[in-house]
Parts: sequence; structure tokens; C-alpha cells
Amino acid sequence: MFSIVTGGAGFIGSHLVDALVKNGDKVVVIDNFSAGDKRNISTHIENGAVEVVEADLLDNGWQQHFSGCTRVYHIAADPDVRGSAISPVRVYENNVRATVNVLEAMREYGVKEIVFTSTSTVYGEAEEIPTPEDYAPMVPISVYAATKLASEAMIASYAHTYGIKAWVYRFANIIGERSNHGVIWDFIHKLKDNPGELEILGDGKQSKSYFDVTSCVNAVLFASEHSDETFNVFNVGSEDWLDVKILADIIVEEMGLSSVKYHFMGGDRGWVGDVPKMQLGVDKLKALGWKPDIGSAESVRLAARALLKSV
Repeated sequence: MFSIVTGGAGFIGSHLVDALVKNGDKVVVIDNFSAGDKRNISTHIENGAVEVVEADLLDNGWQQHFSGCTRVYHIAADPDVRGSAISPVRVYENNVRATVNVLEAMREYGVKEIVFTSTSTVYGEAEEIPTPEDYAPMVPISVYAATKLASEAMIASYAHTYGIKAWVYRFANIIGERSNHGVIWDFIHKLKDNPGELEILGDGKQSKSYFDVTSCVNAVLFASEHSDETFNVFNVGSEDWLDVKILADIIVEEMGLSSVKYHFMGGDRGWVGDVPKMQLGVDKLKALGWKPDIGSAESVRLAARALLKSV
């Protein structure tokens, strides 16, 4: 299979590239390296398993690489929920317009399959937890979430209009090796700077599901090969959750610290657009024969260990 991965040098994208190369795919990575790091896929570049196209999806010049492509994995996005409140137009451009540009390239070159990474935040503050894929109404409370939901809608419209098959994955908090943002990364760096105190946004009671990136990629590839609708939507995550204070406790333990004072900044959420309670229902994926092989606490512990090796 000839696969294109947008954002393939980034956190999730590079792990997906690892899996595709292992499966024997021909892989082209399109990345502008605003967040991705070529070192994440350097081994594949050096051995000729991956071709890299350095380009921005908002520009021209990359579209011709879609010629002959079997499937596009559209991972590239601006993932900054907090930042989307400050620069909404930038996030819209990088997420929605870039997605439409990918869809137009697919239409021009006859590419018939797309995998898109979405987010649990499209559900907003869901009243049903665990939240299933058919939950309604979906009311995003951040610009970031809105851009992902808009992208889902555009993908659905192209799928039904132009005979494209699509898989959309709404992720819980995906964590692990190569991550360069998020709560675990943030806590580790704060504690490196000040091992005696940790500032925690919100009240520490925000409860969310966390899931290891390798398990996440395995779920994506499994469902893409075991579902065959025109427009397929799946939640991906663990079947449990933990609150921010417990997450902080795990990181403190993994760093070998003691007597760390937590300073909670107050409120029931960490920032504008933060969804304080999130756990996804994964029964739809389980019905295909997949099940999560790791829980939130173990995912956090493994992620902390991996990140501590790189700081």
C-alpha cells in the first residue's frame, strides 16, 4: 500500500509511520516541521523506507505527491486547545482549511481512502459518560474542538459526494514517547525547575482518560482494516480515567520526589475550553474484536518514564 501521512514527523504521526513501515507500506510524509521533528523518523529516512516532503498544507507544491496514493492518514493539525482561544483564525486555517486542501488533492488525484485523527473534545461537556460515538448534540466549547468537528463534517461530505471511504478517530488524551506538549510534559518540566512545588491548573479534580500512543495506533490500523462503511467513526481510548491530582502523584513518584506541595489554581477546569470530565465509550471498536490493552494510570506511568529519558 502507498500511504501518505500528513504530520508524520510529529508525536502520533511518527508512531503511525513506524507501524506503516513495519507493515511494508510505501510511505510519504508531508510535514512543515512546525511541531514535528525529523529525528522522530530519521531511521526510516536513512534506510530509504520513508520519503519526506517538507511543505505546509496551506501552500501549493505538495499535491502532486498524491498521485498513485492508496490512503491518506491526515494527522497534521494545530493541537493547542488553550492557544486556540488566543489565535482562533490560525487554528481554523491549520485545521479546517488544511483538511479541505487535503480532500481537494485526493479528489484531483483519485485517492479514495482517508484516515483522520479527531478528538474527544468534539462532544463538548457530554452528559453521558462514557460517551458513545452517537452522542448528541455535540457542542464544542473550544475553537480547537470546533475545527475538528468542522473537519469531520467536510470529510463526511467529500466521502459521500466523491466516493471516498473515510475513517474518523476521536481520541482520548493520547500520551507517550516523543510527546512535546500536554499535562505530563508540563508537569515534568515544572518539577525539573522546582522539585518542591507543582502548580496545577484547575482544582485537581478534572478526570480524564489517558491512552498510550502505541496502543492508539494499533487501534486505528485495526479498525481501518475491519470496518467498511463510507464514513466510519470510532472513539479510541482506555476504559477508565483518573484525576489530575492522581496523575501528578504518578509523575512525582516516577521522578523520585517527595514532599512536593501542590498549588491548585482554582476553578473546575484548567483553561478556557477545557473539558473537565472525559471518558469515551469504546464499545463500537470492541464489537470489531479490538479491546484496549492498557489503562490510564499505566499509560501515564509509561509516558512519564519515556519523557524523563529525554529531558
